[in-house]
Amino acid sequence: MPHPVKKRHTGCPVAFALDTFGDRWSLLIIRDIVLKGSKTYGEFLEASEGIATNVLADRLKELESAHILVKSRDPNNHRRYFYRLTEKGIDLVPVILEMIQWSAKYDPQTKARKEVLSKIESDRQGFLQEIRERLRES
Repeated sequence: MPHPVKKRHTGCPVAFALDTFGDRWSLLIIRDIVLKGSKTYGEFLEASEGIATNVLADRLKELESAHILVKSRDPNNHRRYFYRLTEKGIDLVPVILEMIQWSAKYDPQTKARKEVLSKIESDRQGFLQEIRERLRES
């Protein structure tokens, strides 16, 4: 049964965004789809942050019920599912890129890949378009 998106009571757009996708694990799942091309439950589990299986399952359900992700069965293995971003989820890509840039600026220990930072800084719109096209094709 899908989890309902938390209801916002204030009408604040920041509160709505945080209620929809703003916890650590949801953002890391979105990051892994956008930057690493992750598609399966197992691939999300491999992330270096070490998400617990129950938390991962819960966040995938929440993102699906918020229409940020869509789940489809692997045609070659009916026990496995693929997750991909919807258009609503793809619209979060600029947010992820901004977070990467902000963190690279203020976190002296950032592990942001230099090539990603370089692409954001040198041709943000081109890089954003490249990511969007790749995500729509998958």
